[in-house]
Amino acid sequence: MIPRRVFAGLLGAGLILPVMPGLAQDRAGAPVFAPVRPGRPLSFPADHGAHPDFRTEWWYVTGWLQAQGQPIGFQITFFRIRTGADTRNPSAFAPTQVIFAHAAISDPAVGRLLHAQRIARAGFGLAQAKVGDMDLVLDDWRLRRTASGVLQASAGDQAFALDLSLAPTQPPLLQGEQGFSRKGPRPDQSSYYYSLPHLKVSGALTREGRRIPVTGEAWMDQEWSSTLLDARAVGWDWTGINLDDGGALTAFQVRDQQGQAVWAGGSLRGADGRLTTFGPGDVRFVTRRQWTSPRTGARYPIARDIQARTPAGPRVWRLEPLFDDQELDSRPVGPVYWEGAVKTDSGRGYLELTGYDTPLAL
Repeated sequence: MIPRRVFAGLLGAGLILPVMPGLAQDRAGAPVFAPVRPGRPLSFPADHGAHPDFRTEWWYVTGWLQAQGQPIGFQITFFRIRTGADTRNPSAFAPTQVIFAHAAISDPAVGRLLHAQRIARAGFGLAQAKVGDMDLVLDDWRLRRTASGVLQASAGDQAFALDLSLAPTQPPLLQGEQGFSRKGPRPDQSSYYYSLPHLKVSGALTREGRRIPVTGEAWMDQEWSSTLLDARAVGWDWTGINLDDGGALTAFQVRDQQGQAVWAGGSLRGADGRLTTFGPGDVRFVTRRQWTSPRTGARYPIARDIQARTPAGPRVWRLEPLFDDQELDSRPVGPVYWEGAVKTDSGRGYLELTGYDTPLAL
């Protein structure tokens, strides 16, 4: 998820994409963003691809790797944003769409995130967000789905590079109401949202010029929307956990200035494939321990209990970080947030904490 101030930074730097024809607009040329409505069925492989009529979209891959017997967390995320620019501008450099990406690894031996990010103009062979199937390019970074359904991901810089294959082992998990996921008290504060948990990972991690074979397990989320956050919201907490028995846990809350949930939700897919969808009263984040960043002063609740009501009764998952300092600082392009590998006694995954440095708006 990306705050509005990111739009201005990208556009001011001229890091923009060309006009995409056929996008809806009003008589003044202002964009008309596509709405998110319940009842729209998700269709694959088309919905693995880009949805340029919507304001915001992201493909978000997180996971745990084993590198020479040592655990390392990783993240690769591509974002597509449709701006408020005049769509009648015929220039190939008109700021109609923005694409950028993050990549990071969480190595306990380093004790902090190693992070890289890229932005490039579409066209000229440098960047694309394909419609019809997953195929994202930013210079030499890539996230694509092959004909066999395997995801190929490559990203990094001089400090590290990831070259991974991610093979689905389960069908897509449709979040919310068959992919219609509420994020606030108003129905329009919603996204289309699905997950691919339990991706089987193989490939390599390059560090200091040395290519290290890795294996592991990952999770991918794809969301697209035009309106997400309530005006009271300052940020959100999210977690996706691959459970050891083959199940998958998703939990999120959108928070106000006092730290209270404006909205909450998620899901639990059991090892038998049965899906339980959580409403706002079904899931709760409870903080056990906080960590203060020595760089930004932001205080993050990094050790959490996820309490949920399930058909089998109340459940609690106790999240512990792989290590504390997993703060991701993407300034000046993006926000500061905590994005970290976490584990429970029954699984492993990632925890995202936004809006603790400065409030976000989306």
